[in-house]
Amino acid sequence: QVQLVESGGGLVQPGGSLRLSCATSGIIFSMYAMSWYRQAPGKERELVATITRGGSTNYADSVKGRFTISRDNAKNTMYLQMNSLKPEDTAVYYCNARVSYDYWGQGTQVTVSS
Repeated sequence: QVQLVESGGGLVQPGGSLRLSCATSGIIFSMYAMSWYRQAPGKERELVATITRGGSTNYADSVKGRFTISRDNAKNTMYLQMNSLKPEDTAVYYCNARVSYDYWGQGTQVTVSS
């Protein structure tokens, strides 16, 4: 069975940092492109960052320079290091794994507030 489990969300103050993790099982992790998406209330789900199986990364303009996506193939885990967090980063963050088909995690809530 395939599982993607996000963790690391929580409440932080503006300017703070948070590291999200996506632990996967049931897939050959190294074969998948991995992405973080987020969705805020009333807004469409947006792509935050992607890391290919070759290690190339892409970021949404809104997070570029603040967020870093990474993967550890030995641990079948993807990470999102989020620094300099802003209130507009508040959203549910979802893990996505894609080859020719997609798997999704259930999401982890990130709330940025004073």
